[in-house]
This record gives sequence, C-alpha cells and structure tokens, in this order.
Amino acid sequence: MKVFSSDRFVLPLPDGHRFPMVKYGRLRERVLEELPDVEVVEPEPAGDHVLALAHDVEYVDRVVHGRLSALEQRTIGFPWSPQMVERSRRSVGATLGACKTALREGVAVNLAGGTHHALRGSGQGYCVFNDAAIATRALQADQPATRRIRVAIVDLDVHQGNGTASILSGEDACFTLSIHCEANFPFRKERGDLDIGLAAGTGDQEYLQSLDRAFERMLARFSPDFIIYLAGADPHADDRLGRLNLSTAGLVRRDERVFDLARELDVPIAVAMAGGYGHDVEQTVAVHFNTVRAALDHWRRRDRNLKEDS
Repeated sequence: MKVFSSDRFVLPLPDGHRFPMVKYGRLRERVLEELPDVEVVEPEPAGDHVLALAHDVEYVDRVVHGRLSALEQRTIGFPWSPQMVERSRRSVGATLGACKTALREGVAVNLAGGTHHALRGSGQGYCVFNDAAIATRALQADQPATRRIRVAIVDLDVHQGNGTASILSGEDACFTLSIHCEANFPFRKERGDLDIGLAAGTGDQEYLQSLDRAFERMLARFSPDFIIYLAGADPHADDRLGRLNLSTAGLVRRDERVFDLARELDVPIAVAMAGGYGHDVEQTVAVHFNTVRAALDHWRRRDRNLKEDS
C-alpha cells in the first residue's frame, strides 16, 4: 500500500509554537519500522493551476509570493516563509497522489493533510490550502462532464470542516459529512451536507452510534463512487484542542467503520490524517498509526479478494 509523506518539507515555526510539526516524521518512522507492506512515496508539489481548482487565483498568488497580511498569517497560525509555501504545496500533492493511487489500488494514505479549514479566499486554523476540496475537484476534472465521479468527504476531525463545506457547497456530485465537537473551533460553522455537532465530553459509545446513524443518513441521500476520509486524532481524550473523550480503542473502531463502509460500497478510499494535538505527541502518533494500519488491513483484504477472483 502506498502512503505519501511530505515531512521532509518542514515548516519552520518559532519556539513554543503549539502546532506539532514533529508528529509527521515520527509517524513515517513508525510506519516504516512496523508496516513492511507499506511503500512511502514523496509527493509532487501542487501547482498554482491545481490550487486554483478550489481557491481564488488572487489568494493563491498572495500565498505563493508572500503577500499575506500580518492578520492573515495570524489567522492561519503560521508565519509566512518559502518553506511554508512548499510544505503546503506538497501536502496537497500528497492527498492528490493518494486519491489517484486509490483509484487504481483501492486505498492510499497521506500521512499529513486534512487541511479542512482553508476557505476559497483565505486560510485559517493551520490550514493554507484545502487539500480535500482540491483533490475532489481534480478527480472530477479528469472525468466526463456527463458522469462526474461522486465524492463523499467523511470528515472525522474534532473540528468542523468549514472550509470544505463552503468550497463544495451546492455541488450535486459532492457530499460533505462532518462529525465534530460543536463547542469548538470554528465557532462560526459553515453548512455542509451533513453536520453532526457533538457535546463536549462525548465518549466512545455515543460517538460510534452517531457515526453509524450518519452513514445511514448519508447513504439515503448520496451514493458515493469515492471516499476521502479525514481521520483526525483530535477526538482523543488526551487532545489539547479536542474536548471530546474518545479512547484509543474507540478511535480504532471508528476507523474500522469507515473502511467497512468503503468495502460494503466497493469504492476506493483515500485517507488524510487531519488534526491531532495530544499532550503527549506519541499518543497522537499512535492514533494516526492505527489509522494507517487499518488502511493497510483494508488494502490486504482487497488484494486477497482480487487474487481469489482471478
């Protein structure tokens, strides 16, 4: 199974910054050490024309050429630098690569990504460009206009995917599902196709029941050909920015349900890691690692089935 890693492209941050940039390299190291069937691929950078599939050309230009205002940089949460631009391009390229690979091989993973707060003309919440929205548009651009691929974005980060919902609003061939903590960032939510805001402190049982009901509601309205899964680690009880109370085992069961859905529908699935800000970075890495392992189990099962059918 292919996983795309952009952690070599480090975004320089000031001392004490709370964004856990170190988690990406540690996740790649664990994947290489413990999952021998995984191939790590370095993604290509997304070009300006690709970024413009989901963002205003003027915004892309200001990001690329360092013309973001001080307020815009504070809203994003990162100081501008050429490395920030390159890292953001590579993160989008990783989700694009995972989506294109999943079309051929059933499943693939971006070890970063899930930058779902980026809006068409602005960034926020550690998100510069919206990789899921861009990848959705890129997948559909490669298809005939009469039969655009139908993409469901299953966003299980603890924060609502407001940027994705806004960018893809009203598009019949897209479905945005977000299950998040209601009393959390962003405090002004956008309207997606299905938004489920959970109370602070929600634990495993209620969360998983909500997820099961959400899938039923989605499938009653939308039949996807492809799933993009944002597998945030931040619903975990240890997360500094989460406010939900899921256990590691509960998040494993969450992942299993998503891959079960892809298997039942017989559709490809691409995964991005999204948020994770644990007090202990190794706990966050463990949750992300479990998601990659679940994706690998899905890939192995699919591979066995293909061999048996042949």
